[in-house]
Amino acid sequence: MNKEVAVIVPVFNEAQVIEKILNNLLKVFQNVICIDDGSQDNSIEEINKTKATLIKHPINLGQGAALQTGIEFALINPNIDYFVTYDADGQHSIDDVLIMLKTIQRSNVDIVLGSRFLGRAENISWLKKYVLKLAVIFSNKTTGIKLTDAHNGLRVFNRKVASQLDITMPDFSHASEIIDRIANKKFSFEEVPITIAYTDYSRKKGQSMLNAINISFDILLNKVTKK
Repeated sequence: MNKEVAVIVPVFNEAQVIEKILNNLLKVFQNVICIDDGSQDNSIEEINKTKATLIKHPINLGQGAALQTGIEFALINPNIDYFVTYDADGQHSIDDVLIMLKTIQRSNVDIVLGSRFLGRAENISWLKKYVLKLAVIFSNKTTGIKLTDAHNGLRVFNRKVASQLDITMPDFSHASEIIDRIANKKFSFEEVPITIAYTDYSRKKGQSMLNAINISFDILLNKVTKK
């Protein structure tokens, strides 16, 4: 049951799909940690139908904050060697997680990052693909880390990374912050091809194009204030 692995799932208003996603994860992983980030629907009730560990944020703090809460909770267990971040909207594949776990164990890198552009992005719109490609260029130039996919929520990392990530940017800009940590902390990394399956549901839940601009502004502001 992969007892040395913690799967961290941030949740915000995912009542429609979260029970199924968690139960599928629990078939493979014993330690599934679900952080409800101030959902206003029935997400908590749906999570409680499963055996996943539930942590509640009383208000919405953003996905970055939810991930940091889940990581800190998982670190309490000394038997956890690997940490997985996994989106709650059904876009990710457990098979990809298992491949990424084998990769980190075999190559002994600190963090393995999923890449839809090395793999497949099913049913992605041309506009979404264009914006994501621009995000890659922006991230590569601002961090110095050369990746093919900058905003992919599927990651696997070891305890060293988990204990030093210290995510402070609460919203989706945390993805770029994590890449910045890789650069600053000199974590070794590898990208792995994965499949992202866009559905009508996940497209409705996804980031707006305006939000992508706001993320870029947040990242630049964060860099300036830290100098």
